[in-house]
Amino acid sequence: MAGRKSAIATPANYVTIARVVCVPLWLAIAEAFPAPDGTKFSWGGFLVFLLYVALSFTDKIDGYLARSRNEVTTFGKFLDPIADKLEVVVALAFLLERGLCSSWVLLVVVAREFLVSGLRMVVASQGTVIAASNLGKAKTATTMIAIGGYLLCAALPAGGFTSGFHTLSFIFMVAAVVLTAWSGIDYFIKSWPALTAMDR
Repeated sequence: MAGRKSAIATPANYVTIARVVCVPLWLAIAEAFPAPDGTKFSWGGFLVFLLYVALSFTDKIDGYLARSRNEVTTFGKFLDPIADKLEVVVALAFLLERGLCSSWVLLVVVAREFLVSGLRMVVASQGTVIAASNLGKAKTATTMIAIGGYLLCAALPAGGFTSGFHTLSFIFMVAAVVLTAWSGIDYFIKSWPALTAMDR
């Protein structure tokens, strides 16, 4: 219909699209700087940290715009979690490449996303909708904080403060892994009635 506003052309969706585009750009910038050796403050590493923090905060911006303008769209619901997952998985892969993160963290995160994505498709085919829980939001926020902490530690010179901050980041990462596994199990439990109904 002429003059009809597209459900995609909203400020919130533009921000979400920008988030998706900026993830590979962030990775390209991060890869362009050599790995800090810990002997002195790394301005390149600090820039990578700042850019990641800015990228993480855009998650709040698109959500705020969508709600405040009453422009929550199906496209936004589809793309926003993808942007979150890209931001987390790409950053974890970068940390793993630099030897700053365990491969087990990436395994748990990716396995959870495969599980939940598969469950969503199966459950949706049964006409059931499972609302997103606060666990999912908590695990995303905790993971991003932990990643930011690791990135900042990599930019700082070795010392007592950096060691203490690294320990704090490690605690957040452990909490993120626990929340990731917990939210996956929670989604599986909520999906169980729809899954068992298929066999009847």
